[in-house]
Amino acid sequence: MQIEIWSDIMCPFCYIGKHHFEDALQEVSFREELQITYRSYQLNPEYHYFSGDTVYDLLSRSKGMSVAEAKGMTKQVVDMAAKAGLTINFDTNQPANTRKAHELIHFAAKFGKASLVKEKLFEAHFVLGLQIEDLSVLKQIAKDASLDSELLETALVQGTETYAFNQDIQEAKNIGIRGVPFFLFDRKYALSGAQPKQNFVEVLSKAYSEWKASNQPIQIIPAGNSENTCSDDGCQLN
Repeated sequence: MQIEIWSDIMCPFCYIGKHHFEDALQEVSFREELQITYRSYQLNPEYHYFSGDTVYDLLSRSKGMSVAEAKGMTKQVVDMAAKAGLTINFDTNQPANTRKAHELIHFAAKFGKASLVKEKLFEAHFVLGLQIEDLSVLKQIAKDASLDSELLETALVQGTETYAFNQDIQEAKNIGIRGVPFFLFDRKYALSGAQPKQNFVEVLSKAYSEWKASNQPIQIIPAGNSENTCSDDGCQLN
């Protein structure tokens, strides 16, 4: 069964939601039958980092609030992340344009490492305070995931993953996604936001049971003899 997840690296709720979802996966017996695809979404596609800018400054500008108010708002997110066993440090967090980071995830997906690389990007951004708009940071993340960092650089410079990135953005518009994280289950059910683990378990179970039922092979039960039938060997008359 296919599960698609739209999210952005700059979104703390996407980081928290990813972990709630992964915790839910440990609660279901059919997780090996799930095909999980991470799709791109950009909350602030026009933004590009400039020296000295902080997440508090960005929030102040975009939300029309003071820096002090921005710090108060992020404190609630830090507490929520801690309950999920995650560390988020907004004091060292550097805002960034995430396009190339998303292209790195698409690159990693070709080697079955999309989830791993996405996790490392979240850690780099929210925990380590690294600038994920920086090519050298992306190359190091690729290397840490045992991917060819030079091949990645070539892909980013040549725009090899740009088409896949653009397709995700367009698909989000087609579906009507206006916020992330957004989880789509078998193109039938959706959850948005950093939902509690139990919510994911319930929707996973419901979507899977319906998917399983609709994908059962036809069961042929013999009734009577096999006469009055035609086969490759000819027709058998009763």
